[in-house]
Amino acid sequence: MNYIIAIDQSTSATKAMLFTDKCEMLKRVNVAHKQYYPKPGWVEHDPEEIYANVLKATAELLKDENPAENTYSLAITNQRETVVVWDKATGKPVCNAVVWQCMRGADICNRLKAEGYGKVVQEKSGLLIDPFFSASGAKWILDNVDGARRRADRGELLMGTIDSWLVWKLSEGRSHVTDYTNASRTMLMNIHTMQWDDELLDIFTIPRTMLPELLPCDGVFGETTLGGIFAEPIKIAGVIGDSHGALTGQMCFEAGLGKATYGTGSSVMVNIGENASPAPDGLVTSIGLAACGKVFYAFEGNIHCTGATLKWLEEQLKMIGSPADVEAEAASVADSGGVYLVPAFAGLGAPWWNDEVKGAVFGLTLGTTRAHFLRAALESIAYQVNDLVKAMTVKAGVALKEIRVDGGPTKNKLLMQFQADCLRVPVNCSDIEEASALGAVIMNGLSRKVWASFEEVARLRKGKWRLEAQDNEERMNVLVAGWHKAVKQLLK
Repeated sequence: MNYIIAIDQSTSATKAMLFTDKCEMLKRVNVAHKQYYPKPGWVEHDPEEIYANVLKATAELLKDENPAENTYSLAITNQRETVVVWDKATGKPVCNAVVWQCMRGADICNRLKAEGYGKVVQEKSGLLIDPFFSASGAKWILDNVDGARRRADRGELLMGTIDSWLVWKLSEGRSHVTDYTNASRTMLMNIHTMQWDDELLDIFTIPRTMLPELLPCDGVFGETTLGGIFAEPIKIAGVIGDSHGALTGQMCFEAGLGKATYGTGSSVMVNIGENASPAPDGLVTSIGLAACGKVFYAFEGNIHCTGATLKWLEEQLKMIGSPADVEAEAASVADSGGVYLVPAFAGLGAPWWNDEVKGAVFGLTLGTTRAHFLRAALESIAYQVNDLVKAMTVKAGVALKEIRVDGGPTKNKLLMQFQADCLRVPVNCSDIEEASALGAVIMNGLSRKVWASFEEVARLRKGKWRLEAQDNEERMNVLVAGWHKAVKQLLK
């Protein structure tokens, strides 16, 4: 048998999974790592702990397997913008990893924006200058860790996102590489030339000698024994950032296919094709996926409160016993009765981007019932995703073909049908348990020539259900216009 070990190194834990060449997951092991908060707004991880957890998780995963009887390879997907700087000779990090949530680079970013670098950074990298991305964290390390700048200038230090760190450690220092998707989240890669960009490196004062080699997601990244588990090294093939892994796992291999993950908030990514269009205001352009000799770009944006709205109804208002209770009562009325809930509990995210506004309810009358209110809360989720997807596709000049969905709220068929009615395209839910890991497995299989094309891979996709738009388009346009009127009243 050919087995793929997939490592999903997320913000909170390392998951090791065993897959077959038919994209079937056989087993999974999860090992959490510690979060460090040394100052308000700062978030760190210990890179050595993360590497140790990869070895621990894979050892547990394979404890009942006989590595000599089967063929194995390794694929990696990872938290993206988190950055590590380490000594090339000793392999020791110069400090803890700066996590994508960390705000220590905010002053650096604000200064660069004030100096007018925002336009060139966005034009070249597709990103907004923000501490969310890797470059400001790396610059902070070089500027503030004792001796780091001097050692970096002498060529003694390396840097990379978590995938680079793991591959370097797993290959015992033989491979310093990254894939295009992770690189596209650093603010240092030119997404048009597919190379590290000298001007961007100068802006962030990062020596080129620190940077990993760039490879497509279906590249061969090195070899590893996984700390001695295997007597002979196995291939590290297939590396991809986690959100891009989910896009790939949902098999969005052509322009106009997008994925929406419904969680506390929602992450939306749409494949916009092989041309890197400028993103709508407040959104970013990244490498969506790169394989089979092709590079597909994607727009990405995040919504603050989707599933969190249902938890608010449960935990704060005590209107429901659990989020699963919403559907039946919301379905007992034909519509929300003109009620609109704008769940700006943490401001409005993409595509509105206003952190100052608060949540509000519009359209209450003496005829409003609890069912109307619950339906309005449910519909607010679909309206927000609709706004974001439409902003993406109109800007890119791409016709949305289908949105592929995952996450807990997808169990709510009323919500998903309303989503299809808003978007006017099918909403398709697959039975994927681990979309990001599956994306890495797909890249691994493409690398090893298990599949020869995206079309061959796409035939493996298994759908749970698919909902077409049903409600009258004219009526839906009126409802969406009412939502926009409510949002704009908050933005005045």
